[in-house]
Amino acid sequence: MFTGIVEELGRVVRLETVEDSARLTVEAPTVTQDVSLGDSVSVNGCCLTVAAVHGSTFTADLMAETLTRTTLGSQAPGDPVNLERALRASDRLGGHIVQGHVDATAEVLDHHRGEHWDLLRISLPQEIARYVAVKGSVALDGVSLTVVDVVDAPNTLDVSPVPGAEASLSVGLIPETLRRTTLGTRRPGERVNLEVDVLAKYAERLLGARPSQEGQQTC
Repeated sequence: MFTGIVEELGRVVRLETVEDSARLTVEAPTVTQDVSLGDSVSVNGCCLTVAAVHGSTFTADLMAETLTRTTLGSQAPGDPVNLERALRASDRLGGHIVQGHVDATAEVLDHHRGEHWDLLRISLPQEIARYVAVKGSVALDGVSLTVVDVVDAPNTLDVSPVPGAEASLSVGLIPETLRRTTLGTRRPGERVNLEVDVLAKYAERLLGARPSQEGQQTC
């Protein structure tokens, strides 16, 4: 579990593809000071397990599901990545509860650069749009952010998605976020890893499983 507060901008050393999987090696002088084999590290919002540590680099395995659902398979040597070590029970929860389980990739639609802060608008796939609310939380490439606004597509709240129908959301990027993460360099057309707030998913699940008047579950 993570908070979405990026600790370090790491650098991709190499991405080795092996059939339907891959191994990602990242240079991370800060993170590697306190990680061991089997530890979890969020890399651009994806929870990965440390498989090897060599000096200031660590290596993690990427299975097919990770390559399919995230942007990690398109990383190249030299690319910066947002890194965060797993949350300790005694740590401050400065962002929000982030699992590192990416729900979808989303396209950057617009990046408006202001004098003191930026506004980033991204596409919002309809199948997860119902979990996003204004002033709620999302994680983009592992960065905890507050939703500024949501533009709904037709039938956004319908459980059955309509192909091609997408909503969008926007988030504000303060100077600290622009300095410490990769989001300040994101341009229209690029894709980011998107994770919605898991609490919204649990709320939907619990409401859908409420017993009916006949004493049977409705889901």
